[in-house]
Amino acid sequence: MSRFVEIRRDLHQIPELGFEEVKTQQYLLNYLRTLPQDRMEMKIWRTGIIVKISGIKPSKTIGWRTDIDGLPIIEKTGLPFSSTHEGRMHACGHDVHMSIALGVVTHFTSNPINDDLVFIFQPAEEGPGGAEPMMASEELREWMPDEIYALHIAPEHPAGTIATKPGLLFANTSELFIDFKGKGGHAAYPHETKDMVVAASYFVTQLQSIVSRNVDPLDSAVVTIGKMTAGAVQNVIADHARLEGTIRTLSPEAMDKAKSRVQALLEGIESSFECESEIDCGSGYYQVYNDPEVTGRFIQFAKEKKDIQFVLSREAMTGEDFGFMLKEIPGMMFWLGVGSDYGLHHAMLNPDESAIDKAISFITRYFTKLGHV
Repeated sequence: MSRFVEIRRDLHQIPELGFEEVKTQQYLLNYLRTLPQDRMEMKIWRTGIIVKISGIKPSKTIGWRTDIDGLPIIEKTGLPFSSTHEGRMHACGHDVHMSIALGVVTHFTSNPINDDLVFIFQPAEEGPGGAEPMMASEELREWMPDEIYALHIAPEHPAGTIATKPGLLFANTSELFIDFKGKGGHAAYPHETKDMVVAASYFVTQLQSIVSRNVDPLDSAVVTIGKMTAGAVQNVIADHARLEGTIRTLSPEAMDKAKSRVQALLEGIESSFECESEIDCGSGYYQVYNDPEVTGRFIQFAKEKKDIQFVLSREAMTGEDFGFMLKEIPGMMFWLGVGSDYGLHHAMLNPDESAIDKAISFITRYFTKLGHV
């Protein structure tokens, strides 16, 4: 077992939610401090870390971003290195992401290239979103990359597969939290109440018209309500209902349209059911748009490697706050196959760990080429 697989297993046991990654940050720092320090500098940003490796004769700065947080999921893998944090799990592969990043850092501390390298260990990708505020931080602004890269594990592809595409890769996303406030009362006297179970139910039904009748059919959008809560007992009419969901689109324009239609539908519900509503779109993520030139160069390199299986992927409705970095810096993201029977955010996700060393080897070779050694 390689040391980076061991690191992945260590990190898998201590998943933490966004901006709570205290143990994770300390683990990463402890490892980074064991590496040669002559060319390496580090900065702390909240629960994240920024690492710079100075090049021999730098003409640009190449960036790599990895996310470090976990999810509020109860792990069910039964693995001997399962999460020790109850109700928390690395169910999106960020433990794999971190171990790969540490492997690449390790290589270049002893094998510097001409150009500078900056490694961003970013907190809170799963929420509330760490990329956007990190981009605005003084710490990162001082070491801002000229181009930037990242990966995300893909359970559906065999271990070590590289998959990506130029242009749009991940969708625009927005959370959706809606509260309906009416008047409760006894179930036998509905005429004296304003029933928020009925109001919320009508609203959920009307939401379905947004995609079918308000979004360009040549574009794509998804509006999903994943959670609905209302009432406390069977014979009392609820004075409050809450909906929680998500909006995902393949263009910023479709996102704006979807949000405006949600607001319009809410105004109609307020009038029809004589109630009040409050909406919070929470944190939204900007689309992951791979720079065509940067991605074309990357794809060509991957296709030339006989030990790499490259797949031209399609865009996906998944969201990733790496999009905020790509909005300002030319770069790209790719999928890394990890061959799991269970998908992302599943309590039984179990990535094939052989992908870790394959990814480290591929990335170090690519960065070496980029760095003009």
